[in-house]
Amino acid sequence: MNTLLVYWHPEEKSFNAAMRDTAVRSLSDAGHAVRVSDLHAMGFDPVSGRRNFTTVKDGTYFKQQVEELYAAEAGGFSPDIAAEQAKLEWCDLMIWQFPLWWFGLPAALKGWVDRVFAMGKAYGGGRIYDTGVFRGKRALLALTTGGPEESYRPGGRNGDIMGILRPIHRGILAFTGFSVLAPQIVYGPAHLDDSARKEALAAWSVRLAGLESERPIDVGEY
Repeated sequence: MNTLLVYWHPEEKSFNAAMRDTAVRSLSDAGHAVRVSDLHAMGFDPVSGRRNFTTVKDGTYFKQQVEELYAAEAGGFSPDIAAEQAKLEWCDLMIWQFPLWWFGLPAALKGWVDRVFAMGKAYGGGRIYDTGVFRGKRALLALTTGGPEESYRPGGRNGDIMGILRPIHRGILAFTGFSVLAPQIVYGPAHLDDSARKEALAAWSVRLAGLESERPIDVGEY
């Protein structure tokens, strides 16, 4: 199984980094191929613009989707974007590892989606959802929160975590054809002791070992 792990956190000693390392080690030990896009280490620029392209369809007015379609036909994506798109095409499984910030993706990871999931490459021409470009591939969100689990339950202070993640699960991943696996969530790792952190990492490792047999969740019902 080819796995792409897209990671972002600004601190290399963070729990997110520990989850990243656990995933790389566990998957590699099981014989799977793993590639990591460490967006912070790469200095990945999340801001879209003409820098996304080496081609120009309309030099008088910038419309990103028009330029994306043209670049998809002409091979005109910038080298950094083309490299990430090649990883998407290569992988069977994609894992995003990140801290939940303001109830969503950190800017660097959202910007990676904005630039890499280009029209003509990740969707378009009626290729969405069941006929999506990435049909047959699977995706999984691995994330941490700042608050405790009870804050993210239905009726909790922050609302149901699955409702918070739905725009990502359905609006990005399922939209482009990915089958979505249940998220791996570690609630409030900053407030856990060392023993609890180790248990969380061990549970992640165990899950990764059996990931190939997991069934996707239904992102249209929750």
